[in-house]
Amino acid sequence: MKLPTSFRWTSSAALMVAKPAAQFPEVAIKDPSVVYYNGLWHVFSTQAKGNGWGLEYRSFTDWSNAGAATPYFLDSTAIGGGYRAAPFVFFHAPSRLWYLVTQNGNAAYSTNPDIANPGRLWYLVTQNGNAAYSTNPDIANPGGWSPLKTFYGSVPAIVQQNTANGRGNWLDFAVACDAANCHLFSAGDNGQIYRSQTTLANFPNGFGDTVIAVQDANPNNVFEAPQVYKVRETGQYLLIVEAIGGSGRYFRSWTASSLGGSWTPLAATEANPFAGDANVSFPTGKWSQGISHGEILRTGYDQNVEISACNMRFLYQGLTPGAKDSYEKLPYRLGVLTQTNSPC
Repeated sequence: MKLPTSFRWTSSAALMVAKPAAQFPEVAIKDPSVVYYNGLWHVFSTQAKGNGWGLEYRSFTDWSNAGAATPYFLDSTAIGGGYRAAPFVFFHAPSRLWYLVTQNGNAAYSTNPDIANPGRLWYLVTQNGNAAYSTNPDIANPGGWSPLKTFYGSVPAIVQQNTANGRGNWLDFAVACDAANCHLFSAGDNGQIYRSQTTLANFPNGFGDTVIAVQDANPNNVFEAPQVYKVRETGQYLLIVEAIGGSGRYFRSWTASSLGGSWTPLAATEANPFAGDANVSFPTGKWSQGISHGEILRTGYDQNVEISACNMRFLYQGLTPGAKDSYEKLPYRLGVLTQTNSPC
């Protein structure tokens, strides 16, 4: 069962919104990562505080009651406070541990809306951090996450060279493994997606030989939020990456026969995106301009990061059309896309 060369989606209403608590101010919920395990959807997201970033967790039995889920703010765990953003969660079967991968460091944002294009917001991110992870033997125990550790002793040389002097930022980390190796993908905000690898047995140690997996001379075309999945029906791999278009954010896609690439464009233009304004309908009213950082709902929860080509669903962050504010205050919410042209 092959993936289609074009996709069509319908969007839910906004299902998950910011829920501030007294000690945990929150203006937006962003960058979701999600698995289904033991009868629950487990959603980890960036908590936008208006003046900083943290992580939060919510769980629920069905998307119809996602909005009622109470956030658990992970600042209160051993992960601690400070800059944490863009989580990615999976179960590493060899060690029988859940891994929460996140950005770690200090960050500041400068924003400049394009007035001629209200759905578009340009921003410059300055960051000093590393790819970090926390572990937990029980995903349903949000207080059980360990203190953060980093995958690398320092930022890889190829990343430093290509993001120096304001030319980009190292962020949005995601893991995908095969039978032998685990691969760590990341974005540079500069038209480049990076990949490192280690053995499945040695994970989370041993990442090295970072290379550029995908690149484009226009940084808007290969921007942020890379996610890589194994397609259950074909055994091929699907890479999706967020891009900046004329009418807001959208996702491009590529396929490969192995996690090492090379990557062949699939639905990879603003006119024919993986997901974007060009191919998403909003039956209950258009609440989002563009389709931004999100995750395809998986068929499993382990390090293989498997999805089905049939009846895809995609959890994404959306922004009210015309919304303008400093980046850390933009009121992102979460909704779910459902594929309407499934090949199955």
